[in-house]
Amino acid sequence: MRLSELSLSLLERLGLAYWIELRTDAPECLYYFGPFPHAKEAEQNLPGYLEDLEREGARDIKYAIAQCKPKNLTVFEEDPPARSRTSPTFA
Repeated sequence: MRLSELSLSLLERLGLAYWIELRTDAPECLYYFGPFPHAKEAEQNLPGYLEDLEREGARDIKYAIAQCKPKNLTVFEEDPPARSRTSPTFA
């Protein structure tokens, strides 16, 4: 494992890695994409994830960049929140 992979792995285990959280109203889901070592890197990757969800027909997409440790990468509305820190404010 390279040093950068080791660093990211450690950040992820500690809940300090950055994740992109995308919330959609149709379907009612919360998606997590990451992990990223820095918020800036997550922001740079955001457009690709938005395009993918829009291409799949998702509507009313809101997003946040957050330091967290998601338990599930896709959370449906009826599921409880799957993160270990407080919820961010979505843009």
